[in-house]
Amino acid sequence: MKSLIVLTGPTAVGKTQLSLSLAKAVGGEIISADSMQVYRHMDIGTAKLSKDEMQGVCHHLIDCLEPTEPFSVAQFQKMAAEAMEEIYKRGHIPILVGGTGFYIQSVLYQISFQEEREDGYAKQLMQEAEQIGSEALHARLLAVDPASAEAIHPNNVKRVIRALSYYHFHQTPISQHNKEQRVRQSEYNFAYFVLTRERAQLYARIDERVEEMFAQGLLEEVEELCRLGYDSAHVAMQGLGYKQLLAYLRGEISLLEAKERIKQETRHFAKRQLTWFRRERDTIWFDRSTLSEEDVLAQMLQILKQKGIV
Repeated sequence: MKSLIVLTGPTAVGKTQLSLSLAKAVGGEIISADSMQVYRHMDIGTAKLSKDEMQGVCHHLIDCLEPTEPFSVAQFQKMAAEAMEEIYKRGHIPILVGGTGFYIQSVLYQISFQEEREDGYAKQLMQEAEQIGSEALHARLLAVDPASAEAIHPNNVKRVIRALSYYHFHQTPISQHNKEQRVRQSEYNFAYFVLTRERAQLYARIDERVEEMFAQGLLEEVEELCRLGYDSAHVAMQGLGYKQLLAYLRGEISLLEAKERIKQETRHFAKRQLTWFRRERDTIWFDRSTLSEEDVLAQMLQILKQKGIV
């Protein structure tokens, strides 16, 4: 069996620095399991590392698409598989790093995705979201797939559209499909590490990160994206930070309100991420509230040796 390492957890928990240390310790290459870092020009709001910050560790699935291009879990699965084959050829270990749980699940358990033809339905839904609002679109999902509606926040327009599109094409809820796929066994010899922190500490780190992003020029980044012709009609611009600042630039809210909304919605996002990971099988948890990075790394390496991954 081929080896695979997963390092995940909620946003701002401290995955990035640990992933670099882990990759250098095991001869690994990092595959970004993030739905936003795949886009070019969106650097500050997605917390991308610069080339220097990557410390010589090879990273994949970063800066691959323009913000006008759609990006689905099926595309991620295909691109990740291609990257992994190259990594294995070099004799290295792929490390999936990021907080998008469904992306990780799709690779780890080879989730099957049925082909869907392009008939403009997803684009139609995005236009409707602009016209009638995300809450109304979410209510439509509630009517056909209550389980998905419960799991997906109304503001996560991309996932709401994905679930509605699935039902449109297959006339069956995507939640049922996901339930069936979740019992699949992995073909990899893997370790699935999840980082967590005490809630107050995690939320304080989120607030600190948002402040840092503004100091680094998040507003200017969004303004530049607008000058390049990207707007709320593009799914990428619905990401955390971008959506709220677009509302500010349209004069709908103040800059202070935009910043507070980013903090609040990022905290809600982190909570949903933790809920997802708690439902996953075979996870190994580390509480960064009580463990240092050095302690976590040492324990991870011990587990990887015991599993025969390294």
